[in-house]
Amino acid sequence: MITQNNFDKPFVFTGKAKIWSFIMIAIGIAGVLYGFLSGSGERTFSNLLLMGYYFVSVCIFGVCFCAVQYISQAGWSASILRIPQVLVKLLPAASVILLVIISAGIFTTHSGKNEAGATTILPYLYKLWALKGVTTPGNVNYDPIIAGKSIYLNLPLFFVRMVAYLTVYSIMGRLLVKYSVNEDKIGGVFNYKKSFTLSAAFIAVFGFTVPLFVFDTIMSLEAHWFSTLFGWYNLLGFLATGFTVITLIIIYLKEAGYLPWVNENHLHTLGIQIFGFSIFWTYLWFEQFLLMYYSNLPEEAVYFYKRWEPEFNFWFWLNMTINFCGPFFVLMSRDSKRKVKVMKATCFLLIGGHWLDYWLMIMPGTTGPQSHWYTEIGVIEGSVFIGFTGLFIYMLLNSLSKFKALAPKNHPFLQESLSLHI
Repeated sequence: MITQNNFDKPFVFTGKAKIWSFIMIAIGIAGVLYGFLSGSGERTFSNLLLMGYYFVSVCIFGVCFCAVQYISQAGWSASILRIPQVLVKLLPAASVILLVIISAGIFTTHSGKNEAGATTILPYLYKLWALKGVTTPGNVNYDPIIAGKSIYLNLPLFFVRMVAYLTVYSIMGRLLVKYSVNEDKIGGVFNYKKSFTLSAAFIAVFGFTVPLFVFDTIMSLEAHWFSTLFGWYNLLGFLATGFTVITLIIIYLKEAGYLPWVNENHLHTLGIQIFGFSIFWTYLWFEQFLLMYYSNLPEEAVYFYKRWEPEFNFWFWLNMTINFCGPFFVLMSRDSKRKVKVMKATCFLLIGGHWLDYWLMIMPGTTGPQSHWYTEIGVIEGSVFIGFTGLFIYMLLNSLSKFKALAPKNHPFLQESLSLHI
């Protein structure tokens, strides 16, 4: 039986983790400066958008995870709820970072060629629809396709939507954390019932708005193209990546002497989730790709045509190989999901794999091909990734240390989680 004292042991954020997070942040800052000073502003902004989106997607997963556990009345996850709740607490800050990146990318301009090949002034991000004169007939930037979408794709409404999505997700997520903390203080099921009701409302709101959030943030970078599957495809990326991240956090805490109640059965269950959502992600990847490839309609196939250029083709197939073959061949067996080293290696692989997936969504439509496939990913990509990883680690562990207990000790299903056996 797990004692009360085990739950009351708070996490202490000191030592190597804090030092390394600062070093990684410094590398990221240096990489961003190098990118702008070397004249690669568009490439730098694209990488900042990629990592800002990645950061937010993992934090949104935290809210989604908590909500699903409450409305399904799941017991297995009760003892690990503090981990996704930490991601929830980071969502407001991650949202601000993403909005700052998007705003800076739109309102900072440079000279370049528009879609018609004319030299003009372009924003660094969303250059197809956010540049001036794109909806004005006779203007050098006029684009009839974008003009037809301008009721939806215009700057005021774009920012209203982005702020609304992230604000609603953040508020509802923070309320779930608040109810859980209150539950620790007063016990009973009053706060659990409130969490259940709020979770049902969140899932309804989230289901309708997350495709729109994805359309605005990523798909509108290539606003001539659209896919009704794109939002759901990204949602599965959120879920696969989110489970990977919380699994790594749990393994780290276990190795540091925390979470003694978490055992191989919890790890197995997390492995099942990673495996399942990775396969579902693959299904949507293939469905979107196959239908557009087979139809061979120019307005649809152009998206994949760009990604089959020699500079991107290798990365295109590597993306599929990592994110499907990795979990499929490694996590298929029962034993592999119960081994810490195997799970840790798989999680690191998938974090890199889904970074590559986001990279392929963004780079071909923003910076376009550089010179060779092996030069497409370089110093800027690596340093920005390292910098955001350091920032994420620092913010996450610092926020985790604020919890007085590493498990919701008055959760009504806690005992079920502690005795989990599969």
